Amino acid sequence: MASTPGILTDWPWKPLGSFKYLVLAPGVIHSLYHYIAKDETERDISYLFIFPFLLWRMIHSQIWISFSRYRTAKGTARIVDKGVEFEQVDRERNWDDQILLNGVLFYIASNCIEKASNLPLWRTDGVVMVFLLHAGPVEFLYYWFHRALHHHYLYSRYHSHHHSSIVTEPITSVIHPFAEEFAYFVLFAIPIMTAVFSGTISVGAYAVYITYIDFMNYMGHCNFEFIPNRLFTLFPPLKFLLYTPSFHSLHHTQFRTNYSLFMPFYDYIYATVHKTTDDLYFKSLKRDEELADVVHLTHLTTPDSIYHLRLGFAELASRPHNSTWYLNLLSPITMMLTWIYGRTFIVESNQIEKLKMQTWAIPKFNVQYLLQWQTESINSLIEEAITNADQKGCKVLTLGLLNQGEELNKYGEIYIQRNPKLKVRVVDGSSLAVAVVLNNIPKFATQVLLTGKFTKLAFALYHSLSKRGIQIGVLNEHYKKLNKASNNYEDTLVLAEGHSHNQIWLVGEGLTDEEQLKAPKGTTFIPFSQFPPKILRKDCFYHCTPAMKAPPSLENMHSCENWLPRRVMSAWRIAGVVHAMEGWTEHECGYGMSDIDRVWKATLGHGFQPLDTPIAYGLP
Repeated sequence: MASTPGILTDWPWKPLGSFKYLVLAPGVIHSLYHYIAKDETERDISYLFIFPFLLWRMIHSQIWISFSRYRTAKGTARIVDKGVEFEQVDRERNWDDQILLNGVLFYIASNCIEKASNLPLWRTDGVVMVFLLHAGPVEFLYYWFHRALHHHYLYSRYHSHHHSSIVTEPITSVIHPFAEEFAYFVLFAIPIMTAVFSGTISVGAYAVYITYIDFMNYMGHCNFEFIPNRLFTLFPPLKFLLYTPSFHSLHHTQFRTNYSLFMPFYDYIYATVHKTTDDLYFKSLKRDEELADVVHLTHLTTPDSIYHLRLGFAELASRPHNSTWYLNLLSPITMMLTWIYGRTFIVESNQIEKLKMQTWAIPKFNVQYLLQWQTESINSLIEEAITNADQKGCKVLTLGLLNQGEELNKYGEIYIQRNPKLKVRVVDGSSLAVAVVLNNIPKFATQVLLTGKFTKLAFALYHSLSKRGIQIGVLNEHYKKLNKASNNYEDTLVLAEGHSHNQIWLVGEGLTDEEQLKAPKGTTFIPFSQFPPKILRKDCFYHCTPAMKAPPSLENMHSCENWLPRRVMSAWRIAGVVHAMEGWTEHECGYGMSDIDRVWKATLGHGFQPLDTPIAYGLP
């Protein structure tokens, strides 16, 4: 929102929320009816084409969004190093409003202007006219209109909303108040409407022209340098006819400079080109891929989880992962893409103080980790990622989600055995995960129930709780294992024949719905696995999986880690950050554990904070 919003700031369909796409329904239905009801000789292909063209614009936008975030995460040719925050993501979530506006106006024009209907697919003279008019009056008028928008009166009421994004993303280009966006539509309509009234317009003319506008808009806001210097060397005048991402980036960091639309010609004429424009261009081009100090290696969970990553849909990535029905329809496409690509990819990059962090994802899903014949393939990808991080000079690599497990890789130990000369430290984060769970247990607790799959964490929790003198109830199948492994803490181990006496449950993977239903009212469930239990009880409390709040100094954190809330990181991911910041040189993987108290104190010392008390679902 602008600092002092002017009239017509809000979009007309804002009250509709997610139902805003219904504003296109009358046009879509009418175009289909018109095409079906008419004779073949009277059918208007151009009218029917509007909706597929709007879909193409959405796909084109998403391609730029994903490509830009991938490139800026790698750091190659990146222009501005500052991070994007959740506030910007929320502000830019309605980037598709301008596409809806264009669609509504296209449908109206096709019905109200005779020459705007029954258009041919292509006319070369119309295409030439459209681009000549763009290069002439449109570029000139935009330059002065843009300068006017930077006058205090208009800037504070409209254009400041766009400039709230110092670090730009492709969709930043279309984030404007309604009145401002409508003014842009009128400006860009000059070439199209001239072609309409001259009888030279075609489907190809407006499709190519608007795609060109989208492409140039997104390129100018992508935050990585896109145009190779060879083009300007071969044709020097191109410098005045084609702007670069770094050229427009200076407009967002310096504000009163580089006003041109796509052709910097008028900035050079009126001396509004920033003096560092050329230097920033060459500096950005020379930037190599960024090397991370810490890599967190995760994987996809469900087929639709890829759309919840930062590379996917920004709105979904900015809130905890939950299944969305329409994304399930894309599952076949997702499976095909991950099968074709089949390599570990960079998800996002962050920074805390001087420590650079990256998250890498393996293109494997939860279900594949359960298949024995997939074990070799998964281990190969994990080991390749570890050796790749080692070659790039990474200090620490953490194993997230199912990338660590007893059956899969002995909690990462096999990679150390196979690569004894590794300089990168492999961390499974178990010690911090245990510390977080212990901190979540109420101080007054004298007994707990330990259930679910017994892993390295379960045994570590048992020993830590036993040292505190807390009585630990377990089911029969686990009682025998723990009793056999215990030497000094037999008095704290209790066989839990029923579930009615323990109101603090430490749960690992494999907690069934039936077991949850046996818990007494008011039970607190504290998971120690990387995956949360399925929440069923409205009369109980549930902690999230082991995690902590990130400190304010952690930058570029604008997506949620799986099912965790905003600016919350899993203990396994944090463990690698602390390991690197402390300069610890040992691996933390296999069946060994780091000192839990030392890790906990170091984590708090670096600004990570425990989460608030668990949530009560309907508890009176």
